[in-house]
Amino acid sequence: MSSIKLYSSKAKTKESFVPLDPLNVGMYVCGPTVYDRAHLGNARPVVIFDLLFRILRHQFGTGCVNYVRNFTDIDDKINMRAVETGRVISDITEETIQWFISDMDQLGALEPTSSPRATHYIPQMIKMIENLVGTGHAYERENHVLFRVRSFSEYGKLSGRLLDDMIAGSRVEVAPFKEDPLDFVLWKPSAALLPGWESRWGRGRPGWHIECSAMSKELLGESFDIHCGGNDLLFPHHENELAQSKCAHPQGSFASYWLHNEMLKVDGKKMSKSLKNFLTVNELLKEGVPGDSMRLVLMNTHYRKPMNWTSNKVVEATLTLRKWKKQTENIKSGSVSNSVIEALCDDINSPKAITELHGLSKKNDAASLLASAQFMGLFSEKSTPAHAYEGTREVDNEVLQLIKEKLIKIRSDALAVKDFRELDQFKNKILTAGVEVQMSKVSIELIPNESFDPLKLWSICDE
Repeated sequence: MSSIKLYSSKAKTKESFVPLDPLNVGMYVCGPTVYDRAHLGNARPVVIFDLLFRILRHQFGTGCVNYVRNFTDIDDKINMRAVETGRVISDITEETIQWFISDMDQLGALEPTSSPRATHYIPQMIKMIENLVGTGHAYERENHVLFRVRSFSEYGKLSGRLLDDMIAGSRVEVAPFKEDPLDFVLWKPSAALLPGWESRWGRGRPGWHIECSAMSKELLGESFDIHCGGNDLLFPHHENELAQSKCAHPQGSFASYWLHNEMLKVDGKKMSKSLKNFLTVNELLKEGVPGDSMRLVLMNTHYRKPMNWTSNKVVEATLTLRKWKKQTENIKSGSVSNSVIEALCDDINSPKAITELHGLSKKNDAASLLASAQFMGLFSEKSTPAHAYEGTREVDNEVLQLIKEKLIKIRSDALAVKDFRELDQFKNKILTAGVEVQMSKVSIELIPNESFDPLKLWSICDE
């Protein structure tokens, strides 16, 4: 059995994974704040840490891994959405949770062992806050309860930051009632129209960071194995989680290993609604992008490297999956390739695992290809149906026009230098996409035939 090696953000190095209890491996992943559709940035950690869940189950046994991924259903963004829409908060969060589950199903992600909602664990949060106040690690000011950061001597070691340098950080909230600018909110008062719960500090609601500490303690214990999330959560969220958890339960170790995935860009730019490159999983599914194609693209960059999402990668992934689907039709699944297992055991090296899948395809080892692809979450029953890879007969006139404009330019350049090799090569590519090219001195016509393949045409357009 291959040993698992993981790069721990806390240790700043790759370490051999040794669970606290091989019969009860604990894994916590910070989940979404549920007020809107899941975007690609939300999907990346789900897919990556789903691979980790799969490899842990393979190594230690399906029933021996406890995977917890939470839903944050208390948040100012949710409150704002309720005000904007006039809807009840619980209706918004329930709808969004179901959207998220459905979208992640389409990406082939397994259901976690537990999917706790923050609102279901308020008593546990209050109890933990009371503990921190009682031991001097937290204090009450103006109906707020704040964590006393300097009471935890190891604060900053997870993110590698110095205390005095943090004060200037943009994510540190400064308030006049704080003893120290670094102190963060554990409990805050709620206005009458906002969600709130009774506590010894008055009616209020928890701060963001205490949620995960209380839920992980309840479901995984004071000490568990792995804590995962996006790199943007490393500070302050995970730093604060670690501090308050260790102070509330000093006999525990909280998480032994910390894993963080890097951020995702679209066409080389930060994903943003203002740039009109904000992509949700649901929108892509509606546009006909198979869920498995999204999953393959997300897995094709190592999780610790920044990822760039492009339409060309989607086309390439879909063409690859179409090929693999055809190869494995009517084939009984075989054994998962050891080389795929070894790649995933090596710090979730999904790009290397995908390279191994390509190797199985080249060798025409269809049985192992199918088993290995399914192990990596592809071709699952809940994700993209087989017919998604059969292509579509619909002609995209906009893409045809772009191809035509490109062809006109290439022909013009060829006539100028009397060298037609590039023109011939480009025409052949168009022909392989099932589009006939009719050229005269005054016009060019592109006519799709019965073998028209829009995915191949899109790939030519993106070159």
